[in-house]
Amino acid sequence: MTKPLDVWLVDDDASIRWVLEKALKNSGMQSRSFEQADSALAALSRSQPDVLITDVRMPGISGLKLLDTIRADHPQLPVIVMTAHSDLDTAVASYQGGAFEYLPKPFDIDQAVDLVRRAAAQASLAEPAGAISGLVPEILGQAPAMQEVFRAIGRLSRSSMTVLITGESGTGKELVARALHRHSPRAGKPFIALNTSAFTAELLESELFGHEKGSFTGAESLRRGRFEQADGGTLFLDEIGDMSAALQTRLLRVLAEGEFYRVGGNTPIKVDVRVIAATHQDLESRVAKGHFREDLLHRLNVIRIEIPPLRARREDIPELLRHYLAAAAAELGVEAKTLSRDAERVLVGFDWPGNVRQLVNAMRRLTVTAPGREIQATDIPGDLGGTGAQAPAAAGWTRELEAWAQRHAATPGKPLLDVAVPEFERTLIRVALAKCEGRRQDAAKLLGWGRNTLTRKMRELRMDE
Repeated sequence: MTKPLDVWLVDDDASIRWVLEKALKNSGMQSRSFEQADSALAALSRSQPDVLITDVRMPGISGLKLLDTIRADHPQLPVIVMTAHSDLDTAVASYQGGAFEYLPKPFDIDQAVDLVRRAAAQASLAEPAGAISGLVPEILGQAPAMQEVFRAIGRLSRSSMTVLITGESGTGKELVARALHRHSPRAGKPFIALNTSAFTAELLESELFGHEKGSFTGAESLRRGRFEQADGGTLFLDEIGDMSAALQTRLLRVLAEGEFYRVGGNTPIKVDVRVIAATHQDLESRVAKGHFREDLLHRLNVIRIEIPPLRARREDIPELLRHYLAAAAAELGVEAKTLSRDAERVLVGFDWPGNVRQLVNAMRRLTVTAPGREIQATDIPGDLGGTGAQAPAAAGWTRELEAWAQRHAATPGKPLLDVAVPEFERTLIRVALAKCEGRRQDAAKLLGWGRNTLTRKMRELRMDE
């Protein structure tokens, strides 16, 4: 007859211990409970369970300190860490401390029992590791979707794997990338961030790979690119979906071979760089349309982390509102404001199409514009879901542009300026040429450009065709 699994529970909450004891017993396991970690450590000197489950915050020795001791003295004992204070620090410290799994409260009891079985089955795979202390929380969230993000960061904390971060604009993809770097073996090396959509293809090539002196007009000295700057560390490539086909090919080679050539160079340069890429676009769809290389997607998509939009984790909004109100007050050098219950309800119900970035700016705005110490629902402007006064309405074409921008910002797609600026320039060029009866010199003067600029713009916008 198979011996039942022996599970130890360490938690100062009697109700949690009781629920777990009943669930384990009903699943054919035996359990032993401890109110404090020091009692469990004393018992471990005499015997050892198959699995240990511990809370984090308890009187006396904390759960993470208990985890440290177990990893040093009993490295093969699988430990499941559970806590009601489910933040990124706890998740990362749990995984780096060698925890089998991180279980935020409240948890599903069937999930907890299943974790115990899996932990016991994989006990031989447990590896000792040192815990991290003194970490600064950089991402806030208690919602289940954010807990999955925390788990992913924790699980990757001992690796340098390539990661693809996806999610809508403003969800905090760079924050996640920085957290992945900070909690990795490369933490002491450079973290270099680059928004690939902010450069033309020619400039982006030089930004990424650098250039040799004299390689093109204006290249007056040798320049080290971002790959060289990030050697030994992490390179974060934001908006990777907008990269040109030629640069996709060069990036694929760097990922495959770990070497590249500077623009105008003949000597290969070897680098050791972890690449973390991010996009708000559907790369699979872009692959299907022929806009993105499938082999590059496979190279980047080793591990994927999906950042949820703010509307999908509304339970986090009150904490974010309070945090960024305090941050705005510190930034502006004023006393922090609070939200009335009605004001908080309005903001929690708002859809936040710009996600956390929009929320941060909204808290700065309300800190400046709300007249009282407590922000009321009537202080919240209509563009944030409230009934307060909005900014003066734009007139004519600018009002139509604003309406278009709001519609476009609410749905994933190309960045606003990437869509709007080319159409804006085409329209003005057509009007100027029509006004000047096709005379480019006069049209350029009307636009405030030189003739060469007008010619180049028309070529870039394919208007000569």
